[in-house]
Amino acid sequence: MTTEAESGAVPMVKADRVHKNFGALKVLKGISLEVGRGEVLCLVGPSGSGKSTFLRCINHLEKVNAGRLYVDGDLVGYRQKGGKIYELKPREAAKQRRDIGMVFQHFNLFPHRTAMENVIEAPTQVKGVGKKAATERAMELLDRVGLVDKAGAYPAQLSGGQQQRVAIARALAMEPKLMLFDEPTSALDPELVGEVLAVMRGLAAAGMTMLVVTHEMGFAREVADQLVFMDAGVVVEAGQPKQVLNDPQHERTKLFLSKLL
Repeated sequence: MTTEAESGAVPMVKADRVHKNFGALKVLKGISLEVGRGEVLCLVGPSGSGKSTFLRCINHLEKVNAGRLYVDGDLVGYRQKGGKIYELKPREAAKQRRDIGMVFQHFNLFPHRTAMENVIEAPTQVKGVGKKAATERAMELLDRVGLVDKAGAYPAQLSGGQQQRVAIARALAMEPKLMLFDEPTSALDPELVGEVLAVMRGLAAAGMTMLVVTHEMGFAREVADQLVFMDAGVVVEAGQPKQVLNDPQHERTKLFLSKLL
C-alpha cells in the first residue's frame, strides 16, 4: 500500500459515479461518496432505493455497469491496465473480498454447525489458520459479542439477536478492514434489536470502518459520521446525521423522515 494510503489520506471507500442495472431496470444511477478510515456511514431510504445493491457492489457480489468503486485505494473487482479495466478472475475477486466483512439481514449461519464452528469456518478453510489459533480467536470474538457461553450452541438453539451476533463474530474472524451491514436488525423482534446495535456501537468505538443500511434512526444519529439518504438510485441528501435528521433540505428527505421520526 502506498504511503498516502498509510497516512489515511486515501478513503477506505470511494464510489465514483457508480451505475448498476438489472436488465432495463436502472437501480444505481451515478452514486458518488467517500468514507474515511474509522468512519461510520449510514444509508437510509425507502425499499427499492438501491441501498442494498450498493453494498453488494462494494464487495463485488454485484458487478457495476459503469463508474468505479475503490476500497482502501484498490479498484474493486477489476484491475486497470493501459487505460482499460479488466474484471478480476473469481479467485482474485474472492481474495479481495476477504478484507470486507458483510452481515446480512438474514443471518445465513450454517445450521448444522455450532456458533464456534460457524466462526472458525472461514479462517480455517479460506485463510488456512490453524484450528487451535482460530478457536482461540473465535472465543475472543464470541466474548466480544457477549456469547462466549453459547459457543457450543447450534443456530436453532439461539434467538435471532444471538444468531446475528454470531454472524458479526463470523465476519470479524476474517480480520476485515471494512464492515458492511445490510439492515442487520430488520429481521429481529423489537426487543432483540438493542443487543445487536450495542455490538455495532462497540465496533464503531473501536475504530472499525462501517457502512450500515438501516432504519434505526437513533443509531444513525448517535453513531454515524455521515448519513446518506437514497431514493430511486441516487443520493438525494448527505451530511452529518443531526443536520440531515433535524433540518433536511430536500422535500423527498422530509417526506421520508416524517414517516419515521
